[in-house]
Amino acid sequence: MSTNTYPLKLPASIKAAAARLAKEDGVSLNQWIASAVAQKIGAVETAAEFLKKRAGNATREDFLKSLENVPDNPPMEGDELPEGWMKAKGYQK
Repeated sequence: MSTNTYPLKLPASIKAAAARLAKEDGVSLNQWIASAVAQKIGAVETAAEFLKKRAGNATREDFLKSLENVPDNPPMEGDELPEGWMKAKGYQK
């Protein structure tokens, strides 16, 4: 296995928690962090592959067409966008 050195800056609280968990697992902090990064990569890549398969051959136009079936109801209480959100994001209304 080829390795590269990478200087990693972590907030003290995160480093302390990672060091504690590494000790509980009986591995070095470096091994624990490498494993955590590998797990995150696996999760993200698996999710991306799942979504690609789920979308199939769907196009943006297919998506927009399906949105035509969504009723134009106001948001439920608590689901409203913050005041001024549309303007802050560059949308006109």
